[in-house]
Amino acid sequence: MALQRIGYVDLPPHANAGGFDHAAVHSGTGRVYVAHTANDAVDVIDGENRRYVASIHDLGAVAGALVSEDHDLVFTSNRGENTVGIFAPADSPAVTKVGVGVRPNGLAYAPEVNLLLAANVGDPGVPGSFTVSLVDVRSRKLVSEVPVLGRTRWPVYDSVSQAFYVNIADPPQIAVVDGRRHRIARTITIPAAGPHGLDIDGEGRRLFCACDGKALIELDVDSGDVLRIAELGGVPDVIFFNRRRRRLYVAIGDPGLIEVFDTDEWRKCETIPTERGAHTIGFDAARDVVYAFLPETHRAAVFLDRAA
Repeated sequence: MALQRIGYVDLPPHANAGGFDHAAVHSGTGRVYVAHTANDAVDVIDGENRRYVASIHDLGAVAGALVSEDHDLVFTSNRGENTVGIFAPADSPAVTKVGVGVRPNGLAYAPEVNLLLAANVGDPGVPGSFTVSLVDVRSRKLVSEVPVLGRTRWPVYDSVSQAFYVNIADPPQIAVVDGRRHRIARTITIPAAGPHGLDIDGEGRRLFCACDGKALIELDVDSGDVLRIAELGGVPDVIFFNRRRRRLYVAIGDPGLIEVFDTDEWRKCETIPTERGAHTIGFDAARDVVYAFLPETHRAAVFLDRAA
């Protein structure tokens, strides 16, 4: 068995309808930042001691969290107020907000040029609202709004090509955004419905794309060619690639699972039950720890990947 549960962390109850969304880990401190959408807040977990620390409030319908280790920053996508938040991982952080497109969700960051991409879900009733926003983090200003063909999901950044890869739900594709010229360089057609979770193996030049059509797809980053496809046990959401263990963790909210894949042999290693509705996870790459966020019991299940 790869993932072994080592405990739980109780989190604040939901103040409103909804639950948790994307999470990120600051490796230097082991702190976990998870979007608690129901509370318009980001909850902070002390990963070293497995305890809840505090919440950062007034982040309207916060949907995403991302950490830059290079610049010691945390970013949030505040879907209810069309902003992104930027703050340092301090005990009582001062959050700077920057206005972006309609309903920001996914986040990716290019540290070489201090450029944050917010993938905006948009509104079908608002023409032209399917976009990605590019924010200059140094100046805290919106610098570009790039239209895409449909609702966005999660993005990642590739430092080799200096491009952002953004999942588009429909038409099912990955939009490749040139991080230098701020435009769509190309699109990659995805042979399954609803590209959702996305992660990258930069050294191996692979993209991993988990789709609503219950398919996990491995693609060549540079050519966009589909390399391999695996079947999933449900509709996925968040995924993370463990570069050291060569495994991929896939969160499935219904019935509540983490599916673990060996990315070299391209096979499912195991299936770990979590809780119904637990569609989001966080991953501490420095410590091989996976956090599953459980909306019914408002807590985080903590798993250690012990396998060699």
